[in-house]
Amino acid sequence: MDVNQPLPLLGGLSPGVFMRRHWQKKPLLIRAAVADAGSLLDRAALFSLAAQEQVESRLVVGSMRSAGPWKMRHGPFARRALPPLGRPDWTLLVQGVDLHLDAAHALRNQFRFVPDARLDDVMVSYASDGGGVGPHFDSYDVFLLQLHGRRRWRIGRQKDLSLCEGVPLKILRNFEPDQEFDLGPGDMLYLPPMVAHDGIALGECMTLSVGFNAPARGDLAGELLQRLAQDADELVGERLYRDPRQAAVDAAGRIPGQLLDFARDAVQELVQDPLALRRALGEYLTEPKAQVWFETAPADLAQGSGIRLDRKTRMMYDEDHVFINGESYRAGGRDAVLMHRLADERLLPGRDHARASSAARELLLEWRTAGWLHGT
Repeated sequence: MDVNQPLPLLGGLSPGVFMRRHWQKKPLLIRAAVADAGSLLDRAALFSLAAQEQVESRLVVGSMRSAGPWKMRHGPFARRALPPLGRPDWTLLVQGVDLHLDAAHALRNQFRFVPDARLDDVMVSYASDGGGVGPHFDSYDVFLLQLHGRRRWRIGRQKDLSLCEGVPLKILRNFEPDQEFDLGPGDMLYLPPMVAHDGIALGECMTLSVGFNAPARGDLAGELLQRLAQDADELVGERLYRDPRQAAVDAAGRIPGQLLDFARDAVQELVQDPLALRRALGEYLTEPKAQVWFETAPADLAQGSGIRLDRKTRMMYDEDHVFINGESYRAGGRDAVLMHRLADERLLPGRDHARASSAARELLLEWRTAGWLHGT
């Protein structure tokens, strides 16, 4: 992707300019961002997805204008389990639509001027008149694209983050918007983290959101330490604690400072191994979500055929590794260049496949059998 090329998706801004001016800084309203946005997905297709066991979905009933309580249920939902279309104030949310529909996956790929490591998924919401999830804020970046109908967005730099009590959603108690936009099909709104927003359906509507992960420091540290701990014996060795100069004590309950130093040195050695830390991070970032599964395929990847990654596959790399679906491989030389190209473009032409070493071709064949990639 040429990050200096202006894009209609970004209102005529180039990705480079957008990232400098707006990313994690300030909202951006983009009219006619996606031509023919309504063709990406219709109501029937969304309802069909929501009925599938492997698709994450939620039903939210309620609104700030109604006197009744907010309610939320998790799917899957048969069509008869959803409220009538004519009933106001309900919303169906379907996660991971890009994992199941080629059109949504193709749209998601238009946002790859942001590293894949930050991308979460594509969610689509259907709302009856007045439907929404209440005023709230997110800790991540999001692009909100209108597919069908119209939705009114009110946004603001909220200072009071107190939440309503006794509701199943994180709804701001004292929402104070300072801007308001009505979005029609093809219009899009970018919101950086912590910008409060409230989207209300103006009649029946569908909205697509592309969300980006922002891992919490503590969560990330805990995940990486857990992964590093699995290889602790290999990384820091099995040397036993020794204390030949330990004096007799009259307070046996006190932990010896020497033992604390021994433990601290072991943990520091574990986390200071740069190769191990990069490996753990890459495996974590490419780990498929729990509801993602792949269909195994026959080992029929002919030498010299083109290759494309399955839309569910997550593939990344660093200086020493290639990561795919939670697994890591050391890579170097020409094979590394080819694997990096596959991760960046999600495609590998037949001529590049033919240049791979026999070991790399064997690995690609294993990934094909696992359903992680396909021939073209």
